[in-house]
Amino acid sequence: MKALVYHGPGNKKFEDVPKPLLRETTDAIVRISKTTICGTDLHILKGDLSTVAAGRILGHEGTGVIEEAGTGLGHFKKGDRVIISCITSCGRCESCRREMPSHCENGGWILGNTIDGTQAEFVRIPYADSSLYHLPDGGDEDAMVMLSDILPTGYECGVLKGCIEPGDSVAIIGAGPVGLSALLTAQFFAPAKLISIDIDDNRLEVAKQFGATHAINSSDGKGAEKVMALTGGAGVDVAIEAVGAAATFGICQDIVAAGGHIANIGVHGAKADLHLETLWSRNVTITTRLVDAVTTSLLLRTVLAGRLKPRQLITHHFALSDILKAYDTFGNAGREHALKVILTAGPAASP
Repeated sequence: MKALVYHGPGNKKFEDVPKPLLRETTDAIVRISKTTICGTDLHILKGDLSTVAAGRILGHEGTGVIEEAGTGLGHFKKGDRVIISCITSCGRCESCRREMPSHCENGGWILGNTIDGTQAEFVRIPYADSSLYHLPDGGDEDAMVMLSDILPTGYECGVLKGCIEPGDSVAIIGAGPVGLSALLTAQFFAPAKLISIDIDDNRLEVAKQFGATHAINSSDGKGAEKVMALTGGAGVDVAIEAVGAAATFGICQDIVAAGGHIANIGVHGAKADLHLETLWSRNVTITTRLVDAVTTSLLLRTVLAGRLKPRQLITHHFALSDILKAYDTFGNAGREHALKVILTAGPAASP
């Protein structure tokens, strides 16, 4: 089969690799229909994640059809159409029982990290009963890919960890796909101000279309000043970091109000300064989280009800065979006006 293989920082190839086989009775082999590229994949290619070894097939999002089902599965069978969760959950260990499967003793974020992932024609899913979701008949499969990772990540790591309440002022630093996912799901809680901050005017315009009440371009280095002016000097109740850079985490610290929350979503490959000399007395809560994908069922129901429309996050379509071109597009998002790209397995991409 063909797959996108990581060969060390800056080195990736779309090449022939062996098709995965069932290893345990709880495994499933899924034939990929749709997959995508995540910002975390770009961090891997920069060498930011030491857990990813050369030779690894990347990718942790997608939909597909079960090609082979282990004899130990009870909820899935051969031929079922499924959504693949970015988090593998055994469903039994202490972390899973605490609804924290990102730290599953036998799983967690392993796809495209410590085991081969979804940017391939086939993928092996361990603990399939608790790591897959049925893809509803008539569901928009492109949109369903957004439920693998990006929507749960924005919602769990940003919105829920940020403890957004009705009437709050919320700033989301980063208007990329994850930041926009946080923006979409933050609206569940009716914030009074929903501020999007980025250095790209196109993404800021998209953020306004998605529901941002204010859009601030911080390319002049004055993003924090603009937010403070907008809030009468008080700052925001919730600041969500959705980039993974020291500078954007710094903006969060500069704009959070007394008693406020800083919720980190971004993947940080380098250190970021924590200014306790200014924060120690301000009753500020700082949270981090690796997505657990425990809200996927909730978000799926919301999508099916038409209250959440993740298709609007998709800007480009490619065939899986054009994945190197897709990486170039996604990696140059500003130039290409790219958000999420959809890769379709087979001879042709979706229209």
